[in-house]
Amino acid sequence: MATTLRPETQAPARVGTDLSVPASSPPRLYAIDGLRFVAALAVVVYHYAARWSQVWGDEPGVVFPEIGPVVIYGVLAPELFFVVSGFAILMTAWGRDVPHVVASRLARLYPSYWIAVIATSVLLLWIWPAGKDISVGEALVNLTMLQEAFDVRHVDGVYWTLWTELRFYALMVIFVAVGITRKRLLWFCAVWPVVAQLARELALPEVMRVMLIEQYAPFFAGGMLLYLMYREGHARLPWLLVAMNVALAVRNTIPWQMESVTTNTVFTPSPVVLGVLTAGCFVLVAVLTMTRLQRLPWAWLMPLGALTYPLYLIHEFWGWWLIDQLSGHANRWVVLGAAITLALVMAWGIWQVEKRVSPRARRWLERTLRRGRGRAPSPSGQAATKTA
Repeated sequence: MATTLRPETQAPARVGTDLSVPASSPPRLYAIDGLRFVAALAVVVYHYAARWSQVWGDEPGVVFPEIGPVVIYGVLAPELFFVVSGFAILMTAWGRDVPHVVASRLARLYPSYWIAVIATSVLLLWIWPAGKDISVGEALVNLTMLQEAFDVRHVDGVYWTLWTELRFYALMVIFVAVGITRKRLLWFCAVWPVVAQLARELALPEVMRVMLIEQYAPFFAGGMLLYLMYREGHARLPWLLVAMNVALAVRNTIPWQMESVTTNTVFTPSPVVLGVLTAGCFVLVAVLTMTRLQRLPWAWLMPLGALTYPLYLIHEFWGWWLIDQLSGHANRWVVLGAAITLALVMAWGIWQVEKRVSPRARRWLERTLRRGRGRAPSPSGQAATKTA
């Protein structure tokens, strides 16, 4: 979820060159900003108009039979986010060092997340305890973003994706420490998803499956391969590896989402549509980054992309709360629109704080990490402070 789509200052690398030397920055991928925002809205509408909750007084799918069979496929938005994350995080990490990558990721993830956790905890503890029974202790553990590692419930169920993202970031930090090269990247994106799949199929120890991000490794790896081709051009081997990762992603996603959607809604999704849309996650990122659409000049999409992360974090319980307050007193479509509007307004407010706090936090973290290593900030680190 928490990805930044502005390429860091760097030039396309050639095989065998020193990848630690950055140069000029390619243009911003505005089309990906728009894609991320549409995906976030799909999650919002899925949660409000299809996923089970008591706030409408009836099953949401019964309240919205017209759109329910379509919006259930918004459940695949996190998978799309993971492909985008593989692309964007490799973009951020390639040619950088560990302090820069760690500082940029932590400063990007935590400010908005802390605001969302505090806001949702206040709602559930004191304003609307009927929404979900949580404790202050659970809320405090959630502030670490490591609650799943401590077997503590998420204050908001949507936080599960952040634990997945954190594990991917940890792998990327190790990769940066080792050194990213084209050859290593190809081996990594070939071996990691296969090993993760074997761990899943053979039911190996949970700690191994958690470290390998078993179910979602193909999405991240596929996104990384798409960035490699965005950076260096089309090549047969990367495309073959993308195809392999798409196949693994489809294999994992169809049975999982068939069960999830059938359990959490009144609808039964089509396995064919699930498979096509899962593959479509990769296709969309490829089309928007490796065709003329990569040069789409619509700068107005940038703030929409910036709203994606806070919208995802804040929408669920605050939207359900407003629906609970209004559903018996207004037209269902008006209530749905009001909930979406509230989520967007709150996301905008979080973004206003984030865009002021995150750059400062990133600079402070990077200085601190470099001081600990006895190194001065690199030119790439200084340049990177201009982008979010």
